[in-house]
Amino acid sequence: MTVGVREQPRGAGSPRPRPGAPAGLVGWLTGLAVVGGVGYRLWLLLNAAPPTNSDEATMGLAALHIARGEGFPVWFYGQQYMGTLEAYLAAPGFALAGGPSLLGLRLPTIALYALFLLLAWRLTLRLTGDRWFGLLVVVLLALGSDRIVKNQLIAGGGYPEMNAAGVALALLAVDLASGRPERRTADTRRPDGRTADTGRPGWRLARWAAWGFLAGLMLWVDPLVLPYVAATGAVLIGFCRRELWGAAGALLGAAAVLGAAPLLLHSALTGRNPLHAVLAASGGNADAGWPDRLHGALVLGPGLGMGFCAPGQCATWQLWWALVLPLLLAIAGVTAWRALRSPGPTPISTDPAAVGVVSARVAAAVRLALVLAAVTTLGAYTVSSSAGLTPVESSRYLSCLLISLPALLWPVWAAARHGLRRASTGEHAVGSTLARSVAVVLLAATLGTAAHATWRAAQTVPATRAAEARHTELVSTLRQLGVRHVRAGYWTCNRLTFASAERVVCAVVDDTLRPGFDRYPAYRREVDGAARPAWVAPTGSPLADVLDERQRAEPGSLDLVTVDGWRIYLPR
Repeated sequence: MTVGVREQPRGAGSPRPRPGAPAGLVGWLTGLAVVGGVGYRLWLLLNAAPPTNSDEATMGLAALHIARGEGFPVWFYGQQYMGTLEAYLAAPGFALAGGPSLLGLRLPTIALYALFLLLAWRLTLRLTGDRWFGLLVVVLLALGSDRIVKNQLIAGGGYPEMNAAGVALALLAVDLASGRPERRTADTRRPDGRTADTGRPGWRLARWAAWGFLAGLMLWVDPLVLPYVAATGAVLIGFCRRELWGAAGALLGAAAVLGAAPLLLHSALTGRNPLHAVLAASGGNADAGWPDRLHGALVLGPGLGMGFCAPGQCATWQLWWALVLPLLLAIAGVTAWRALRSPGPTPISTDPAAVGVVSARVAAAVRLALVLAAVTTLGAYTVSSSAGLTPVESSRYLSCLLISLPALLWPVWAAARHGLRRASTGEHAVGSTLARSVAVVLLAATLGTAAHATWRAAQTVPATRAAEARHTELVSTLRQLGVRHVRAGYWTCNRLTFASAERVVCAVVDDTLRPGFDRYPAYRREVDGAARPAWVAPTGSPLADVLDERQRAEPGSLDLVTVDGWRIYLPR
């Protein structure tokens, strides 16, 4: 079995193509797809889309405190899990710009998306050697539904960096497993008798260190990517276990400790176990019935989490992906397992379009690892209560499934191009034609559904831009009124504090005017110590209704100032 398209023989004097060199039309099209994906997200970013929220503002406030040297938080404010890597990435920009901004907070996330896109393309080529399939994967990842761009651009903790790190771990596993010393033998000979470069052995120890550091870093940042850490780690153990007993294993372990250092140091100093916080947050024992969990995780979740649904909802016709995904997982897993168990010498790809040379068994092992990681991710989400209680919003927990896209679609692509690989000989021609037709329809439906979801997401941009303008006017009005301290709902408070660069400080209240959940307790202490804090509420919200009722019950106690979409209540 050969991974990729077989190279035509060349003369002995022909120059060997440089690995990864652009291959004509497909190279240009891939470059355009990358530019289109990044450009689409940059356009969203410049239009304040997707809409920000108080959770993202909380990360922005952490970045502001880091930039000012006022604090160096390990965890997302208000909880004991989910590392603040995004805050540390945004802090230098805040320091250079002289203050915080939504644009500055999101520039690192769009850079992480661009890195994810390039690494996904490279991984696809390393696993399959097929540049046209690489183009398909890039096009799909360049598209972006409402849920997808929220995961990729909102700096709310973990999501923008997880996919880039997961693909990088898989790519490093491919390199390390393909280039292990014991494999540089006669079984990696090219047809012309030369020994193939099976894994670019230079900087090998650096690759081990990089894999370990990324694994440790993700342990700190967000546990959602851990199935991919474990799966790619299993590949390394399976192919490189001898090497891991030596310097490579020691270096990997030291780098992993370095990556997870914030988590480890915090746990050592406080005696708190972040695993307990993660398990509590998952809500495995919360009040959500299994029918609701199964429906949210296996019916709504795949379409929403992988970018096939409109903003905030999934139409019935868009749920077809939920039916196809289990089949794709099974087919991809079986084909990868069969390739992994194929007897005989390890064949290699000799396609000059491939980036480097990968043995078929290594490629199959990594594809199988990606499939198993996707299954684990789906299973973990199904067990959590979030799948049953908040299936639309919590579908973000499935964002890592995009890492597995090359493994999921590779059998479909192979069927679309070659049917059952016997059509050319006339054997089973009917079956080959049917397989090819079904595969082509499936790929076309995947592209079409993702493109439709992207178009629907783009349609929301004018409303998002207008809402951001109204919020900017609210901040400006508070500053003009000389308001320094306010009380507001959870989804208003930290966003208001971040947008004003802490010139307006907010404490959270619930809809009954009782103290709510303040992620940064210092703000509550400051507001509680203020003489006459104002109140802020969105027009038509339950909080606004309660304050309006108080104003009617106690005439003259509050002065009302209205801004488009907002109500400001000033105590007399």
